[in-house]
Amino acid sequence: MFSLKLPKDRYITFEEFKELRKETDQQLEYIDGVVYMSPSPNTKHQRISMKLSAFLFQLLDGTDCEVLAAPYDIELVDEESNEKKIIIPDLSIICDKTGFSEQRYTGVPQLIIEIVSPSNQSHDLIFKTNLYQKFQVKEYWIINPILNNIMVYSLGEDMQYRLIENEKQGMIKSSLIIGFEIDVEALFK
Repeated sequence: MFSLKLPKDRYITFEEFKELRKETDQQLEYIDGVVYMSPSPNTKHQRISMKLSAFLFQLLDGTDCEVLAAPYDIELVDEESNEKKIIIPDLSIICDKTGFSEQRYTGVPQLIIEIVSPSNQSHDLIFKTNLYQKFQVKEYWIINPILNNIMVYSLGEDMQYRLIENEKQGMIKSSLIIGFEIDVEALFK
């Protein structure tokens, strides 16, 4: 059985994180010196992700934007401190192609979708909401298969998130991506 050897001190440098990732195939995120391990998605999570990926791929084909699914690294760079963060959103819509490399995207996606797992609810609902707002992700969708609920946050002119959708039924529409509209109940079937 494989086990990660993390330092006794919870905080590690970005260089230490890169070395740690060479030792494992686990999905690891790096935020403010802390390593977060993403749980393996369950069947419902995978089905939702695949439905959204297929729909968004078709919708965005031939446009300036594209959808990328986990596991794919997004590197966020804090311009004030020059600190790097590595996140692995379930789905990212990227319209600025200048940040692509072979291994990751460096920059801020226009839209991020996270599908909540029982073990990471607070991470997606609170921590990542604050992180994505700080980095000015224009739209953040939280899909909660535990509650069969979708929440959509949109970045306002004051650079603060506004909850624009919080639904268990009906249609939910992106304010950012034209044509991105989801039947909530159908998504969870």
